[in-house]
Amino acid sequence: MGPFSFVVINAVRNQRRATLTVLSVASSCALLVTLLTLQRELTVPPESEGASLRIIARNKVSLAQPLPARQLSIVEKIPGVVAVSPFTFFGGLFRDEQMTSFAQFAVDPVRFRDLLVEGRVSDGSYDDFIRERTACFVGADTMKRYGLKVGDRMKFTGTFYPVDLDLRIAAVFSGTVDDRGVFFHHKLLDELTGDPGTVGTWYLRVASADVANDVIARVNRAFENSAAEVRAETERAFQMGFISMLGNVKVLTLSISAVVVFTLMLVTVSTMSMAIRERFRELAILKALGFRRRELFGFILAESFGLAALGALVGIGGAWALWTFADLQEMTGGILVYFEVTPRIMATGAVVAAVLGILAAVAPSVAVARTSVVDGLRTLD
Repeated sequence: MGPFSFVVINAVRNQRRATLTVLSVASSCALLVTLLTLQRELTVPPESEGASLRIIARNKVSLAQPLPARQLSIVEKIPGVVAVSPFTFFGGLFRDEQMTSFAQFAVDPVRFRDLLVEGRVSDGSYDDFIRERTACFVGADTMKRYGLKVGDRMKFTGTFYPVDLDLRIAAVFSGTVDDRGVFFHHKLLDELTGDPGTVGTWYLRVASADVANDVIARVNRAFENSAAEVRAETERAFQMGFISMLGNVKVLTLSISAVVVFTLMLVTVSTMSMAIRERFRELAILKALGFRRRELFGFILAESFGLAALGALVGIGGAWALWTFADLQEMTGGILVYFEVTPRIMATGAVVAAVLGILAAVAPSVAVARTSVVDGLRTLD
């Protein structure tokens, strides 16, 4: 019997314990990978070229405070601004849903066309969207999720605004970072609310990323000391600021991950300690036959590392397969669109499992090293 066979036979000698150990490590690794992926999705800003060109200007007091529509004539004249459109969050409920996971925004359809850098019209006609006051421009993911087609109607019950929307789908877009949104005419919202003088935010596109900071500074200065001061920032900064309203997501997920790792360490160390304690007598015989301490440590380390590696393979591979091939929108009710388990996250999970597998072998190895042959032979007599 070779060393490899010796290690494998010992590792699966108690099959129930070995199976439970592997499953414990696997579930911990899967949870760790999921938490790290969730943290990445929530904290990494969009890095597309279009995101670096777009700027959002909102009321400096609060995102909930509207801006006067008359600011448009000033914003569009600022050097470096290529396109600008009102961009007002409607926040309606689709059909009879208690929570609608996609957002609806009122925009100027003509101006908004120039803001679509990476997106494209994949179905219908954008000109129809411009012509018809009650038309809307819908993301491909929302169309797919609800089984909609061009020409269907979408009805929304207002939550922020005391009005409801009845829209006809005129065109579909795809190829953006988030293909879920619904866009409709700002003039329709103005008519329904009877308030043509305010907008939620201004959505701008600048000529290049090099002039973005200069444009932001100019927009902010343009409305200093006015009744509606503006805070302009890049789309990336705006989204990160929105996420920060949820609290320190990074610290929260890292804290939970630390608990998972600690639990994983306890499981592995406990299992290896019990497994080695049952074999003290055999290990004492090996010492009597001339096996040195480092060789015995090698056997224990290989067994511990092997169980941890198998659990990591099952857990990390399972998490990757789940979040890669499952219908994420259906599972999360449309809240999450992307949940990319990156190679770096998988490598982090594998390193954690490997380190814990090594650490779990240390305590049993020390115990074996300190036990004399005579004491070892007396064990379990």
